[in-house]
Amino acid sequence: MLNQIFASLATGFAAQFGAPFQDVSATWPGTAVYDDGGSIVTPGTPVSLPCKAQFDVPTEAMRSDPGFLEKDMRLIVLTATLDGTLDSEANIVVATGEHAGTWSLESITGDPAGIGWECRARKIA
Repeated sequence: MLNQIFASLATGFAAQFGAPFQDVSATWPGTAVYDDGGSIVTPGTPVSLPCKAQFDVPTEAMRSDPGFLEKDMRLIVLTATLDGTLDSEANIVVATGEHAGTWSLESITGDPAGIGWECRARKIA
């Protein structure tokens, strides 16, 4: 309930003032079906779900993660705006704006109130 209230406030603020949350898509490649010999019988069906996210500078904890690169960004995805659960198999696709492109999720943590996922994201395309 709190996550839905916060999402409504955040998206209302973004609509009124133009920031910080923007429309993005969480995408997954889908799961392929294999036969007994290991050959793909049916390719996975890609899944794309709309959601709202905010880009920010990485936290100190993110900077201390093994594998951190200076181009990594902090990404906050509002849980109430995504019809599903975010995991590290997902990519975030941003259609327009300063952060347009495809971003891999290098790490994901949820906040205790369930309002959003805090991700370390890396632009891959």
